[in-house]
Amino acid sequence: METLQRLMDFIARSPSPYHAVGSAAALLEQAGFTRLEECAPWTLAWGGSYYTTRNQSSLIAFRLPRTALTGWRLTAAHSDCPTFYIKGDVLEGDKRYLRLSAEGYGGMNCASWLDRPLTVAGRAIVKTAQGVEGRLVYLDRDLLTIPSLAIHQQRDVNRGHDYNAQKDMQPLYGLAGSPSLTQLVAEALNVAAGDILSADLTLCPRQQPVVLGPAGEFFQAPRIDDLGCAYATLEGLLTAAPQDQLGQVYCLFDNEEVGSGTRQGALSSFLPDVLARVAHGLGLDEQQVRQALAGSMLLSADNGHAVHPNFTEKADPANRVYPNGGVVIKLSANQKYTTTGLTAGLFKAVCRQAGVPVQIFANRADEPGGSTLGNLLSHAVSIPMVDIGMAQLAMHAAVETAGSQDPAHMARACAAFFQAGFSPVSDGIYHFT
Repeated sequence: METLQRLMDFIARSPSPYHAVGSAAALLEQAGFTRLEECAPWTLAWGGSYYTTRNQSSLIAFRLPRTALTGWRLTAAHSDCPTFYIKGDVLEGDKRYLRLSAEGYGGMNCASWLDRPLTVAGRAIVKTAQGVEGRLVYLDRDLLTIPSLAIHQQRDVNRGHDYNAQKDMQPLYGLAGSPSLTQLVAEALNVAAGDILSADLTLCPRQQPVVLGPAGEFFQAPRIDDLGCAYATLEGLLTAAPQDQLGQVYCLFDNEEVGSGTRQGALSSFLPDVLARVAHGLGLDEQQVRQALAGSMLLSADNGHAVHPNFTEKADPANRVYPNGGVVIKLSANQKYTTTGLTAGLFKAVCRQAGVPVQIFANRADEPGGSTLGNLLSHAVSIPMVDIGMAQLAMHAAVETAGSQDPAHMARACAAFFQAGFSPVSDGIYHFT
C-alpha cells in the first residue's frame, strides 16, 4: 500500500504529460541523478546516474554500470493519456455562454467526460527578458464542465449515442463577461497576459485518486493508463541496486496515444540519440555497442484489460487477467506486442526469483489489439522486448480503476529486472549469473 500511495501522489501531481515529466524529474533528482541538456555537451562517468528531457514531455534516465557495459536493462512507459487539447479561449456560439475550443486527443470514452468538474493543465510559452520559456501551469480549481444534453431532449440516449467532438464535447467555461483563460493562466504564472505567447493545454478531470472496495482492493484515478506504469517502473529503477556491468534505463515517452510519431515519441530518435551519446561518452567502439545491445532487454510497460465483471465475454477464454493478479505479460500472434516465448520466459524467471506473480493477457481472436511502445521502439532500437502492464478496468475513460496491490507487484518486478544478471551465450540460450 505504500507503493500505491506514492503512485496516487504521483498521479495527483501529474495532470499533464509536462507535469508527469516534472514529477519524475523531481524524484530522480532526489535520488541523486544529474540533469543533462540535449543542447549541451555531456560529461559522463562510469557508475554515474543521469537524465535528460525532450519537449518537456518525454524523459530518459540512465544509471551507468561501474566497470564495463555488457548490456542494458530498459523500461518504457508513456506520459500522455486520451484527453482534449485547448485550441482557443472562446468558441463562437450562443453569446451568453463562453466555451473553450477543444479538440480530442487520442481515443477516449467520451461519455465518461460529461458532467464532471474539469480544469486545465499543461504548459504556457512565456516571453522573458532573455527570450521564451515553457512553464508548467495547472489551474487548481473546479473550472469547467462538458454538460450532457438532458434526456428529455434526446429520449433515446440510453440506447447509445454517437458523439461528435465538435458538437457534443466542447467544454462550458463561463458566462459572457468572465475573464479569459489566458488571463487566468497569466495570473497563475504571475506574468502579464500579453507575455503568454502560446500554450499546450489539456483538459483534466478534478477527481483525486481514491481507494475503493470493502478491503481496499481497488484504486480509482484519472490517467492510470499509463501513469501507473510510468511511476511503478520508476520506483523499480530507484530501488534497484547499481550494477557492475549492466546499464539501467528508464524511458517516459509522450504521444503514445496518437501514434508516437513526434520528436518526443517512441518512434523518434530520442532513445537512439541517448544511447549513442552514452556510448561516445564512455569511449565504446562499435563492436562493444552492438554486443551490449545484443545483451539487452526492454520492458514495454502499458496496461492491459482486466476481465470486466459485467462483460466477461469480452475477454479471451484462455487468457484472462484480473486486478491484483500480478504483472500482466501481453501476447499477440500478429506481433502487435513484442513479447516472444523467449522474452516471456526470461521475464517470468526474473519475477519467479523476486516472488512476483504474473498473468498472461491475449486479445480475443476476433478482436485484435493495438500496438505498444515496444512495437514502435523496435523500429529504432532492435533488442529483445516483452510487453507488460497492470490489469485495469475502464481504460481510456476519464477515470479508471485498477487493483491496489498491482503497483507494488510492478515496482518489485522492475527492480528485479533492472538487476537481473542474464546474458545470451548463443541465439536462443541465456545464462543467469
